[in-house]
Amino acid sequence: MSNEFSQSTLSRRQFLLWSAFGGSTLALAACAVPVAAPASAPAEAPLEEPAEEAHAEATEEPHAEEGEVKVMVRDVLEYSLDPQGWEGPYGSVTFRLHQAWHNGEAVYYIRTDASDPTFAEEVGLVYVPLLNAANGIEQVNKLYELSGDRMPVIAMIPGHEDYSSLFRMYTVTVQDDSLELTSEEAIEQAVADGAAMLEERPLFVNYPLIQWTGGGMTVDPDLKEVLPGGQLFAEPDLENMSVTMKLHQCYPGSRYILTDTSSAPMAPMMNVPASVPMQELKERGGTDEIWVFGNGIPGPGVMGFQPAIFDNKAGELAWSPFWDHFTVLWADESQARVLTSSAEIRALIESGELELFNGVPDSHPEGFVVNCPAPILAPNTFTA
Repeated sequence: MSNEFSQSTLSRRQFLLWSAFGGSTLALAACAVPVAAPASAPAEAPLEEPAEEAHAEATEEPHAEEGEVKVMVRDVLEYSLDPQGWEGPYGSVTFRLHQAWHNGEAVYYIRTDASDPTFAEEVGLVYVPLLNAANGIEQVNKLYELSGDRMPVIAMIPGHEDYSSLFRMYTVTVQDDSLELTSEEAIEQAVADGAAMLEERPLFVNYPLIQWTGGGMTVDPDLKEVLPGGQLFAEPDLENMSVTMKLHQCYPGSRYILTDTSSAPMAPMMNVPASVPMQELKERGGTDEIWVFGNGIPGPGVMGFQPAIFDNKAGELAWSPFWDHFTVLWADESQARVLTSSAEIRALIESGELELFNGVPDSHPEGFVVNCPAPILAPNTFTA
């Protein structure tokens, strides 16, 4: 059964021209399809494995059986895999929001992934051993968990040149309950004065910021396309501590959100924050790969073609929410067909049937990273 979509396809010439001005939009060649299922399942954490070993080997798929939908993140409150009255080719997902402090001001974030299997299982996040590759990246953001009932504190927010949604976790034990610790500077001073103890934890988490001092992820009032407007359906509900985002589809069997990119020039065109330090995560082997189609079979992707493909599913040891972005073009578009796996992609690149671009054609050979957590696994139903 074929699906109908409102997005128009682009010619090869239009694609190459568009990529020269705003090729970052290719990071979201995805769709949402009609599937109905309940949203009530916690994530399961695989056994621990070193990041370098996880990245090198293929893993079997321990998740949803064929036709089954699995919620991977416990903070997912509700979701729809298909459009519910809007034109855009995507579903929706509502997350529980969490509050933190930054320089004395409240900021709000969602939680999706963690590098430690025990922590991931306790909190209900996707276990991603590849995030341990961030160890040694000097500019990784910091999140301080304070003892007692105090809100956590984060070091950097979007707009800072070293902001990233990947945080190293720290534990702060406060000795003086009278202290107001709502900034990194205040914590550092308390530690220096002996009023608090600081412990660095061997733990990295993917906690994308949704709203921060002077800004936030933007709302798409039209809900017709993937990127224009932004990734939110509405302003965050701070009374009920929730936020609803666009939910996109990729092969194999996954639904994802978009939160930030390592490319500062492309971030405004994608309507997401820049997270420049995540480019180094790619260099250290902490990313997975995604291939986006710039021509071929018409479909629900942002460029008007079939859904994108990435190497692994959320929950598999070689998976990462931080995607190393590639674009592929059919050398002979008349030979185009629907592809669904990275094995097919690699074989056709080797044979010359697909042309490969690191990032997008205009950025090649330089690439970039997009942060696209996958809170839900669900069957792909797209057909040509």
